[in-house]
Amino acid sequence: MTLSDEEWVAIRLSLKVATVAMLCSLPLGILVAHALARGRFWGKSILNGIVHLPLILPPVVTGFLLLVTFGRRGVVGAFLYDWFGISFSFRWTGAALACAIMGFPLMVRSIRLSIEAIDQKLEEAAGTLGAGPAWVFLSVTLPLALPGIIAGMILSFAKAMGEFGATITFVSNIPGETQTLASAIYTLTQVPGGDAGAMRLTLVSVAISFAALLASEAIGRVLSRNGRVS
Repeated sequence: MTLSDEEWVAIRLSLKVATVAMLCSLPLGILVAHALARGRFWGKSILNGIVHLPLILPPVVTGFLLLVTFGRRGVVGAFLYDWFGISFSFRWTGAALACAIMGFPLMVRSIRLSIEAIDQKLEEAAGTLGAGPAWVFLSVTLPLALPGIIAGMILSFAKAMGEFGATITFVSNIPGETQTLASAIYTLTQVPGGDAGAMRLTLVSVAISFAALLASEAIGRVLSRNGRVS
């Protein structure tokens, strides 16, 4: 199976966008997941609803909201561009932003379930030994929640690799700049004789997703084995 230069560009761009989306959303995802799992505050249900909203809304709606918010004339986008020269619309960074938002609910849910499964007595014991809340979180909660964190990262990455609706609405389908794997497959299905290229990219997408799942399973087994040993 021989891939064209344009197809390789779409693959590399998708990997870059998915990786950046996953890594940039991870710190916030951990904090939000911890707040939902352990926090007791007014508006918790509202926060939970906002986090999971991208799963319910049509991806095109999410992309349009991103466009009117982070576009050059959007409320946030105009400020970022005028003061810092930062632009998300019709750039690969905008694709990463869209993918991060679409994969964020899956990441948060996985990490939240992992934190909720931790015995709170372990955290309380660390607190009684003089550890502050931040140190308890870093030394007890975070290591024990690591399998869920990794699972959330894999889910977010996989979602970003397959994201189409929000991305194409927000940043369009510009070859070499915003044309990811999913949008490249869509483009090839719309042109005569593009079925072969679409099939090649589909096989690549399946292979990448399957490899990510295998890596997640392998890391989870290693972490579980180390947990039992310790």
